[in-house]
Amino acid sequence: MIIEQIWTGNGGRNFFYMVACSDTGETLAIDPIDPAMCLAAAKDNGWEVTRVLNTHEHGDHTGGNDAVIAATGAKLLGPANAAGRIDKIDEELRDGDVVKIGTSGEFKVMETPGHTPIHISLFGHSDTPHLLCGDTLFNAGVGHCRSGDPDVLYATFSEKIAALPDETLVYPGHEYMANNLGFTLDREPDNAVAKDLLDELADQDPNNARITTLGLERQINTFLRLDSASVQAGIKDQFPDVGDDPDAKTVFLKLRELRNNW
Repeated sequence: MIIEQIWTGNGGRNFFYMVACSDTGETLAIDPIDPAMCLAAAKDNGWEVTRVLNTHEHGDHTGGNDAVIAATGAKLLGPANAAGRIDKIDEELRDGDVVKIGTSGEFKVMETPGHTPIHISLFGHSDTPHLLCGDTLFNAGVGHCRSGDPDVLYATFSEKIAALPDETLVYPGHEYMANNLGFTLDREPDNAVAKDLLDELADQDPNNARITTLGLERQINTFLRLDSASVQAGIKDQFPDVGDDPDAKTVFLKLRELRNNW
């Protein structure tokens, strides 16, 4: 199986993904917001786009659907209960469903709401596990909840993301890593791993972006570091009403609140 991360260079700093079977060329296009780039990648690699999958309903993830489907005849996969949010879904996906790509790729569907009510991610459990996570988890950050619910997002992280292994490769829907690391360091100035990584990213080409693991995210992503003494001290300083020993959910929610205006 081949996972191709494609940098769009658009104003939203979107990534989208092509997941191809290395044996058959059958390809799943995930959130292909730039149809021309999607179709060109398929042509250049000899791939056949047979399905399009949307992780959630936002236009910067669904906006390429019609053009890609018109050009390829692909079927559309998307979250269950998306009526009125995503048009013309051919196959609704629910937590625990399996999506196969040809003979060499297989993903488990994870319902990962919070950024929006119907968000899904794909977890691949091959020799190297990988998570295609849309706007749930970013490099060094998490999705906003302007059309979702931060309480629900916390549950997604505490009940689902937390259970995934450290070696899981993370494939997010946007390239926000440097900015997110800045927030980490604002919350946790003594985080040497985040500081070193931010320095390394100074000259990064998004066309060859750094792929992180969940193990690294647990070192650099403030939202996965809820028990950090520095993070907790900052929260208690800015929100005295949380008390001396805030629980993990409270810390997460206050971090999300701070990130909204950072």
